[in-house]
Amino acid sequence: MFDRILDFFKKTDTPSDPMKYLIAGLGNMGSEYDNTRHNIGFNVLDLLAKDAGVHFNNDTLGDLTEIKFKGRTLILLKPSTYMNRSGKAVKYWADKHKIGPENLLIIVDDMHLDLGKMRLRDKGSDGGHNGLKDIQEKFGHNNYIRLRMGIGKDFHPSQQVNYVLGKWKKEEQDAVDIMVEKAARAVKNFTTIGLKLTMDGLNR
Repeated sequence: MFDRILDFFKKTDTPSDPMKYLIAGLGNMGSEYDNTRHNIGFNVLDLLAKDAGVHFNNDTLGDLTEIKFKGRTLILLKPSTYMNRSGKAVKYWADKHKIGPENLLIIVDDMHLDLGKMRLRDKGSDGGHNGLKDIQEKFGHNNYIRLRMGIGKDFHPSQQVNYVLGKWKKEEQDAVDIMVEKAARAVKNFTTIGLKLTMDGLNR
C-alpha cells in the first residue's frame, strides 16, 4: 500500500520538461471576430501553425496544435473561453503539461502601444487588459511572460470596446502583417536563444 502511494506522488510530481512551451494567443472565437484588433494573438499562432504545416483541433477550453522547432515542442493555444476568461484555459493547459511560468508565453493586443510596436516582458501588471487580468487571477501571480502587440488607440473616449473589437482598416493591414511576422519570429527566438536575448532584440 505504501509503495503505491509513493508511486502516485512520483507520477504526479513529474518535473516540467524544459523543452516544452505553452504559447497562448488571446482572442475571441467566432467568425465575427476574425481580423479584429483584439484577436491579433490568434493571428500570430495561425502564422506559426501555417509555417509548420499543422492545423488546430478543438479541445478542452480551446483550439490547440503542436509544432516542433529545433528540438522544442511548442503547444499553441487559442482559448475558446473568450478574452475575459482566458485564464481558465491557460491555467488548464499549463497544469496539464506541467509548464512553469518560465515556459509560458502570452500574446496579447495592447492599445497603449502604437501600431507595429511590440514589447516582451517577463512580468508586470495587466495594464487594464481583461485577458491578462483573468490570467493573473487564475495563477495568483503576474510572473508570466507576455508579448504585447501594439494596436494603437485611434478612438474617441467611450469607444474603446468598439475599437478593440473592430476590424483592421485597409491602410493598416501591411503594418499588421509585418508585426505578426516579427512576433512569430520572436516566439521561436524565445524558445531557442532565451528570453533576455529576445527581449533585447525586440524591445529596442
